[in-house]
Amino acid sequence: MEYTNIKLEKENRVATIRLNRPDALNAFSPALLTELSSAVADASSDESIKALVIRGEGRAFSAGADLTYFQQTFTDTTLLPGFVAQISDVTRQIEGLPFPAIAVVHGFALAGGLELMMACDMTLVAEDARIGDQHVNFGLMPGGGSTQRLPRRVGLQRAMELLTTGKWITGAEAVKWGLALRSCPAERLDDELETILTPLRSKSRAGLALIKEVTLRGMTMSTDDGVALEAQAFVGYMTTSPHPAEGIQAFIEKRQPEF
Repeated sequence: MEYTNIKLEKENRVATIRLNRPDALNAFSPALLTELSSAVADASSDESIKALVIRGEGRAFSAGADLTYFQQTFTDTTLLPGFVAQISDVTRQIEGLPFPAIAVVHGFALAGGLELMMACDMTLVAEDARIGDQHVNFGLMPGGGSTQRLPRRVGLQRAMELLTTGKWITGAEAVKWGLALRSCPAERLDDELETILTPLRSKSRAGLALIKEVTLRGMTMSTDDGVALEAQAFVGYMTTSPHPAEGIQAFIEKRQPEF
C-alpha cells in the first residue's frame, strides 16, 4: 500500500509508524485508519521486527477522530458503524502484535489519540504533553475503548474524572497516574525511547510474543487461572521453540544468544 496519511519506517529491527496529518493534528480519518491498519499488519508479518513505535508528525501525537468527518455521519448514519469499527479494530490489532508497541507522545493525545496510546504496551511522553479523553466536551462519548482501558490503567475514580469532566493532564501527571511509563522534556524523547529499544532488539521474538500474549490475557483472569495459563505457555515454549535452548547454551558459554 502507498502511504500518504502515515509514514512507515523499518530500521534495526524496529518498525516506526508516524501519523502524518500534521495540519489536522493527526486526526483520524477513514483513510488514515486504513493505512495505519495496513502498516501494523506489515510490521507484524516481518519476522525481523522486535518492536513497533507509534508517534505523530508536527505539533501533536493525535487529537483523535476527525470531527469534520463526523459531521457527514449525521446525514449518512451508515458511515458511523464502519468508522468506529476501524478504530476498535486497529487498537485490537496493535494489542495483538507479537512484540511490544510503544507510543511516543508529544503535544496532544486526546480522545482517539488517547485510545491509540492506550492500545500500546508502553508510553513515553513529553512532560508538557496534554492528555485526556475530551469526548464529553463536545457532547460525545468514547467509541474506541476509553471507557474500558482507562479504568484498567488508572483506576475507576481517575478514569471517571477524565471521562466525565473532559479534563486534560500533563505528561508528568500521566506517569504518576500509571497512564505512561516515563516522561521527559520533548527534546529527550528519542533518547528515552532508545533505552527501551536497545535491549528489545536482541530478544527472542517468539519469547516476546508469548510474554505479551500471556500477560494481556491473564489480566482478564483470576490469579489462579492466569498462573495456569503461564505454566502451560512456558511448557509449550520450552518444548517447541529452539530459542530457550539457545539462550541457556549462550549463558553457559558466556556469550550473547542469537535469535
